[in-house]
Amino acid sequence: MNALHLAHSPCPNDTFIYHAWTSGLTDGPATRLTFADIDVTNTACARGEFDVAKVSYAALPHLGDEWRLLPAGGALGRGCGPLVLTRGGLDGLAGKHVAVPSDRSTAFLLFNLWLRDLGGPDVTWEVVPFDQIMPAVRAGRFDAGLVIHEARFTYGEYGLDSMVDLGEWWESSTGCPIPLGAIVAKSHLDTAGITEAIRASLDYAWAHPEASRPYVAEHAQEMSEEVCRKHIELYVNEFSRDLGEEGRSAVERLLGGAAELGLVPKLTIPIP
Repeated sequence: MNALHLAHSPCPNDTFIYHAWTSGLTDGPATRLTFADIDVTNTACARGEFDVAKVSYAALPHLGDEWRLLPAGGALGRGCGPLVLTRGGLDGLAGKHVAVPSDRSTAFLLFNLWLRDLGGPDVTWEVVPFDQIMPAVRAGRFDAGLVIHEARFTYGEYGLDSMVDLGEWWESSTGCPIPLGAIVAKSHLDTAGITEAIRASLDYAWAHPEASRPYVAEHAQEMSEEVCRKHIELYVNEFSRDLGEEGRSAVERLLGGAAELGLVPKLTIPIP
């Protein structure tokens, strides 16, 4: 059997979860790994690329029946939502130009839901690689930036202010955790076996955190060890091992509500 083509980001939460599997420390199908930012995987999977990949939950409605959502390996939680950052503070976003990490990201979907809650101020936006957003806002290329990942720990270093924590807004509005990143696999594959491989890799990572530390640091894009640790603690949790009923309800609430508003197509991929 050919090695599974696996794609996930180089961020600490993903490298922490998948290190044991992709390094052969645990049992599972052989893999061929590609590091790719979420904007790449969101659109690549819609074109049928990769065998297993990390995508945004907001990208799921754009994927066809050849994909299946897996109940393990993703990112869903509380207190881990995207932020809208500004330079010097802004009273509002009407008429402003905003940098976003992907137009099919959960962050962008939450951003649009929040704007609707504010009455729909007119903004323009542009997709920018997430690691370039804060420097671009600091330089004045954009009025605001929608940021994800470890940016919540480092935006102060860029002299930026948080206009809104979209995670706090979502949780206070719905009571649900935030569905951020999902793991999908081609439907013809052994999805149950892949799920078990992911869980075994995560269990190993939790039991032996020192094993993945050099690997995580190598791919962490110049993050400090402290930021890496905080990133993993925030984004790797019980939902990473099993979506569970609470996780499924959160996904249904997010994507079902967004579909009713016409922000995404109706989800056709089953939620395990």
